[in-house]
Amino acid sequence: MTVPESTLAPDSVRGVDDAPALDADSAREPDGADLVADSRRFLRSVRSPGDHGSALDAVRERLADAPQAALDALGPDERLAFWLNVYNAAAGDALLADPDRFADRRRFFGEPVVTVAGTDLSLDRIEHGILRGAQWKYGLGYVPNPVPTAFVRRHRVADPDPRVHFALNCGAASCPAVVAYDTGDVDDQLDRAAASYLKSETVVEGGTARVPRHLLWYRGDFGGGSGVRALLRKYDAIDPDAVSRIRYREYDWSLALDAVRDGGSDR
Repeated sequence: MTVPESTLAPDSVRGVDDAPALDADSAREPDGADLVADSRRFLRSVRSPGDHGSALDAVRERLADAPQAALDALGPDERLAFWLNVYNAAAGDALLADPDRFADRRRFFGEPVVTVAGTDLSLDRIEHGILRGAQWKYGLGYVPNPVPTAFVRRHRVADPDPRVHFALNCGAASCPAVVAYDTGDVDDQLDRAAASYLKSETVVEGGTARVPRHLLWYRGDFGGGSGVRALLRKYDAIDPDAVSRIRYREYDWSLALDAVRDGGSDR
């Protein structure tokens, strides 16, 4: 997940795709299902050493050449799955190619790392622009970006889902696991991601719950303080009868590329 460089705001993959390899039909104009499949191929190719080189180049080229009309035609679940996969694949691709990029996180999140439909995109633009519906990175989820780009205005998620914060992996040790998201199962996958992350990262001691820092950085996305508590209860991360205080854990920014390299099956 991209986390802003601020105390007030922010910025393993276990899901690897089994989408078929590109074939002779790859020259035809892609539809929504094709784009989601390409995003899964992108993630698989980044994480599979045997797919580096021509396979990775081919899927990057398909995403770069995709017509904007095909992006326009993505349904809500397709749009969500597509951009989650592209973010995670692009972050992993950049860091595996040059881990030193992570030393300057402001540049890492702010500079273009992937091209989609002829537009160079940064991780920040995908997360805060497209997936969060054009929110200001440092606004704690309460302040929209007043000047989103034309691409973001055209392709942003209409009804942002705060569970994306438990699905985006920027390479840091505190990031959630990475899963290859699929249109038909994205809602259930996000539920599983939220439950897994919140349970594993929440520590309750003496009536105080120490919870992931995402819940502070994006407080407004979750509906404020009451929304944060409701979320923790929903996913059984806390017992409301045993917790009276919420505190936010520090974020571990140590680079953790094993999660990016580690392959597996979709959760």
